[in-house]
Amino acid sequence: MKIALVGYGKMGQIIDRIATGRGHEVVARLNESPTTENLNNPDVVIEFSYPDAAFDNIRFCLEHHIPVVCGTTGWLQQKPEIEKIAAQSHTAFLYGSNFSLGVNLFFALNEKLAAMMKNFGEYNVQLEEIHHIHKKDAPSGTAISLAEGIIRNNPQFTSWKLEETEGEELGIFAVREDEVPGTHSVFYRSDVDEIEIKHTAYSRDGFALGAVIAAEWIKGKTGNFSMKDVLGL
Repeated sequence: MKIALVGYGKMGQIIDRIATGRGHEVVARLNESPTTENLNNPDVVIEFSYPDAAFDNIRFCLEHHIPVVCGTTGWLQQKPEIEKIAAQSHTAFLYGSNFSLGVNLFFALNEKLAAMMKNFGEYNVQLEEIHHIHKKDAPSGTAISLAEGIIRNNPQFTSWKLEETEGEELGIFAVREDEVPGTHSVFYRSDVDEIEIKHTAYSRDGFALGAVIAAEWIKGKTGNFSMKDVLGL
Protein backbone atom coordinates (compact mmCIF):
# COMPACT_ATOMS: atom_id res chain seq x y z
CA MET A 1 0.00 0.00 0.00
CA LYS A 2 1.19 3.53 -0.79
CA ILE A 3 0.97 5.88 2.20
CA ALA A 4 1.51 9.66 2.28
CA LEU A 5 2.42 11.19 5.62
CA VAL A 6 1.10 14.72 6.09
CA GLY A 7 2.88 16.02 9.16
CA TYR A 8 6.37 14.62 9.62
CA GLY A 9 7.22 15.37 13.23
CA LYS A 10 8.02 12.77 15.86
CA MET A 11 4.82 10.83 15.28
CA GLY A 12 5.18 10.96 11.52
CA GLN A 13 8.69 9.55 11.74
CA ILE A 14 7.58 6.67 13.96
CA ILE A 15 4.65 5.94 11.62
CA ASP A 16 7.14 5.93 8.73
CA ARG A 17 9.28 3.30 10.47
CA ILE A 18 6.34 1.08 11.40
CA ALA A 19 4.60 1.38 8.00
CA THR A 20 7.82 0.52 6.18
CA GLY A 21 8.40 -2.39 8.53
CA ARG A 22 4.94 -3.74 7.65
CA GLY A 23 5.80 -3.70 3.94
CA HIS A 24 4.15 -0.43 2.89
CA GLU A 25 5.66 2.23 0.66
CA VAL A 26 5.78 5.76 2.09
CA VAL A 27 5.49 7.94 -1.02
CA ALA A 28 5.39 11.38 0.67
CA ARG A 29 6.71 12.89 3.89
CA LEU A 30 5.26 16.39 4.16
CA ASN A 31 5.53 19.27 6.58
CA GLU A 32 3.98 21.57 3.99
CA SER A 33 0.44 21.66 2.61
CA PRO A 34 -0.48 18.68 0.42
CA THR A 35 -0.81 19.14 -3.35
CA THR A 36 -1.52 16.73 -6.18
CA GLU A 37 2.19 16.84 -7.01
CA ASN A 38 3.79 16.31 -3.62
CA LEU A 39 1.39 13.59 -2.41
CA ASN A 40 2.63 11.25 -5.16
CA ASN A 41 -0.66 9.40 -5.71
CA PRO A 42 -1.07 7.53 -2.39
CA ASP A 43 -3.70 4.96 -1.50
CA VAL A 44 -4.18 6.55 1.94
CA VAL A 45 -3.01 9.71 3.73
CA ILE A 46 -2.09 9.59 7.42
CA GLU A 47 -2.40 13.11 8.83
CA PHE A 48 -0.59 14.09 12.05
CA SER A 49 0.07 17.81 11.68
CA TYR A 50 -1.08 20.82 13.75
CA PRO A 51 -4.55 21.99 14.82
CA ASP A 52 -4.47 25.08 12.60
CA ALA A 53 -3.43 23.07 9.51
CA ALA A 54 -5.46 19.88 9.90
CA PHE A 55 -8.76 21.02 8.41
CA ASP A 56 -7.27 22.34 5.15
CA ASN A 57 -4.97 19.31 4.83
CA ILE A 58 -7.81 16.83 5.27
CA ARG A 59 -10.23 18.75 3.06
CA PHE A 60 -7.75 18.84 0.17
CA CYS A 61 -7.14 15.09 0.33
CA LEU A 62 -10.82 14.16 0.60
CA GLU A 63 -11.81 16.49 -2.23
CA HIS A 64 -9.22 14.67 -4.34
CA HIS A 65 -10.76 11.32 -3.36
CA ILE A 66 -7.89 10.20 -1.13
CA PRO A 67 -8.90 8.43 2.12
CA VAL A 68 -7.54 10.08 5.28
CA VAL A 69 -6.63 8.71 8.69
CA CYS A 70 -6.23 11.68 11.05
CA GLY A 71 -4.72 11.80 14.52
CA THR A 72 -4.38 15.57 14.87
CA THR A 73 -6.33 16.97 17.82
CA GLY A 74 -7.47 20.49 18.67
CA TRP A 75 -9.57 21.17 15.55
CA LEU A 76 -12.68 19.11 16.22
CA GLN A 77 -15.20 21.96 15.97
CA GLN A 78 -14.74 21.55 12.20
CA LYS A 79 -15.02 17.74 12.15
CA PRO A 80 -18.73 17.68 11.09
CA GLU A 81 -17.82 19.66 7.97
CA ILE A 82 -15.01 17.24 7.16
CA GLU A 83 -17.37 14.28 7.58
CA LYS A 84 -19.79 15.94 5.16
CA ILE A 85 -16.99 16.44 2.61
CA ALA A 86 -15.98 12.78 2.93
CA ALA A 87 -19.55 11.68 2.23
CA GLN A 88 -19.95 14.05 -0.72
CA SER A 89 -16.59 12.95 -2.18
CA HIS A 90 -17.42 9.24 -1.81
CA THR A 91 -14.20 8.57 0.01
CA ALA A 92 -13.28 7.65 3.59
CA PHE A 93 -12.30 9.58 6.70
CA LEU A 94 -11.22 8.12 10.02
CA TYR A 95 -10.46 10.28 13.04
CA GLY A 96 -8.86 8.95 16.18
CA SER A 97 -8.06 10.98 19.26
CA ASN A 98 -5.80 8.06 20.12
CA PHE A 99 -4.97 5.05 17.94
CA SER A 100 -3.50 2.67 20.49
CA LEU A 101 -5.30 -0.62 21.12
CA GLY A 102 -4.98 -0.16 24.87
CA VAL A 103 -6.52 3.30 24.87
CA ASN A 104 -9.46 2.20 22.77
CA LEU A 105 -10.13 -0.63 25.22
CA PHE A 106 -9.78 2.00 27.96
CA PHE A 107 -12.45 4.11 26.22
CA ALA A 108 -14.85 1.14 26.34
CA LEU A 109 -14.03 0.48 30.02
CA ASN A 110 -14.56 4.17 30.82
CA GLU A 111 -18.05 4.16 29.28
CA LYS A 112 -18.97 0.95 31.11
CA LEU A 113 -17.84 2.40 34.46
CA ALA A 114 -19.65 5.70 33.80
CA ALA A 115 -22.91 3.82 33.21
CA MET A 116 -22.39 1.85 36.42
CA MET A 117 -21.72 4.99 38.48
CA LYS A 118 -24.55 7.19 37.19
CA ASN A 119 -26.82 6.39 40.15
CA PHE A 120 -24.16 7.11 42.78
CA GLY A 121 -24.17 10.90 43.10
CA GLU A 122 -21.96 10.83 46.19
CA TYR A 123 -18.99 10.27 43.86
CA ASN A 124 -17.39 13.30 42.23
CA VAL A 125 -15.81 12.56 38.83
CA GLN A 126 -12.63 14.14 37.47
CA LEU A 127 -10.19 13.42 34.65
CA GLU A 128 -6.45 14.03 34.53
CA GLU A 129 -4.13 13.84 31.54
CA ILE A 130 -0.34 14.14 31.52
CA HIS A 131 1.63 14.75 28.33
CA HIS A 132 5.02 15.97 27.14
CA ILE A 133 5.73 19.69 27.17
CA HIS A 134 5.68 19.87 23.34
CA LYS A 135 1.98 19.03 23.05
CA LYS A 136 0.16 21.97 21.48
CA ASP A 137 -3.39 21.49 22.76
CA ALA A 138 -4.96 21.04 26.18
CA PRO A 139 -6.85 19.05 27.16
CA SER A 140 -5.73 16.18 24.97
CA GLY A 141 -8.05 14.69 22.39
CA THR A 142 -7.95 11.45 24.36
CA ALA A 143 -9.13 13.25 27.51
CA ILE A 144 -11.95 14.87 25.55
CA SER A 145 -13.00 11.45 24.21
CA LEU A 146 -13.01 10.10 27.77
CA ALA A 147 -15.10 13.07 28.95
CA GLU A 148 -17.58 12.63 26.10
CA GLY A 149 -17.87 8.94 26.98
CA ILE A 150 -18.76 9.82 30.55
CA ILE A 151 -21.27 12.50 29.48
CA ARG A 152 -23.01 10.05 27.13
CA ASN A 153 -23.47 7.55 29.96
CA ASN A 154 -24.03 9.76 33.02
CA PRO A 155 -26.84 12.35 32.89
CA GLN A 156 -25.26 14.18 35.83
CA PHE A 157 -22.95 15.92 33.32
CA THR A 158 -23.77 18.01 30.25
CA SER A 159 -20.33 19.41 29.37
CA TRP A 160 -16.64 19.31 30.25
CA LYS A 161 -14.31 22.12 31.25
CA LEU A 162 -10.56 22.51 31.70
CA GLU A 163 -9.51 22.75 35.39
CA GLU A 164 -11.95 23.46 38.25
CA THR A 165 -15.66 22.90 37.60
CA GLU A 166 -18.98 22.98 39.35
CA GLY A 167 -22.51 21.71 38.81
CA GLU A 168 -22.99 19.81 35.55
CA GLU A 169 -19.46 20.42 34.25
CA LEU A 170 -16.95 17.55 34.16
CA GLY A 171 -13.46 18.68 35.15
CA ILE A 172 -10.34 17.84 33.13
CA PHE A 173 -6.88 18.62 34.52
CA ALA A 174 -4.05 18.91 31.97
CA VAL A 175 -0.44 18.52 33.11
CA ARG A 176 2.65 18.96 30.92
CA GLU A 177 5.82 17.14 32.03
CA ASP A 178 9.09 16.51 30.19
CA GLU A 179 8.73 13.74 27.57
CA VAL A 180 5.70 11.85 28.92
CA PRO A 181 4.00 10.07 25.95
CA GLY A 182 0.58 10.15 27.61
CA THR A 183 -1.14 9.18 30.87
CA HIS A 184 -4.90 9.40 31.38
CA SER A 185 -6.78 8.81 34.63
CA VAL A 186 -10.45 8.92 35.59
CA PHE A 187 -11.24 9.38 39.28
CA TYR A 188 -14.50 8.74 41.15
CA ARG A 189 -14.05 10.25 44.62
CA SER A 190 -16.39 10.19 47.62
CA ASP A 191 -15.85 11.19 51.24
CA VAL A 192 -14.83 7.65 52.11
CA ASP A 193 -13.05 6.15 49.09
CA GLU A 194 -11.84 6.55 45.52
CA ILE A 195 -12.12 4.50 42.34
CA GLU A 196 -9.49 5.12 39.65
CA ILE A 197 -8.98 3.73 36.15
CA LYS A 198 -5.77 4.67 34.35
CA HIS A 199 -3.95 4.17 31.07
CA THR A 200 -0.22 4.85 30.79
CA ALA A 201 1.60 4.85 27.45
CA TYR A 202 5.27 3.87 27.57
CA SER A 203 6.11 5.11 24.06
CA ARG A 204 4.50 6.52 20.93
CA ASP A 205 4.89 3.25 19.05
CA GLY A 206 1.44 2.01 20.09
CA PHE A 207 -0.20 5.14 18.67
CA ALA A 208 1.74 4.83 15.42
CA LEU A 209 0.98 1.12 14.96
CA GLY A 210 -2.73 1.78 15.45
CA ALA A 211 -2.65 4.54 12.82
CA VAL A 212 -1.03 2.21 10.30
CA ILE A 213 -3.55 -0.55 11.08
CA ALA A 214 -6.35 2.00 10.58
CA ALA A 215 -4.86 2.97 7.20
CA GLU A 216 -4.72 -0.68 6.17
CA TRP A 217 -8.35 -1.12 7.22
CA ILE A 218 -9.75 2.01 5.55
CA LYS A 219 -8.32 1.37 2.07
CA GLY A 220 -11.13 0.84 -0.41
CA LYS A 221 -13.91 1.90 1.97
CA THR A 222 -16.22 4.92 1.86
CA GLY A 223 -17.75 6.75 4.81
CA ASN A 224 -16.77 8.13 8.20
CA PHE A 225 -15.20 5.82 10.74
CA SER A 226 -13.45 5.57 14.11
CA MET A 227 -11.15 3.10 15.81
CA LYS A 228 -14.25 1.36 17.17
CA ASP A 229 -14.96 0.28 13.61
CA VAL A 230 -11.38 -0.88 13.04
CA LEU A 231 -11.26 -2.90 16.27
CA GLY A 232 -14.88 -4.08 16.24
CA LEU A 233 -15.61 -2.57 19.65
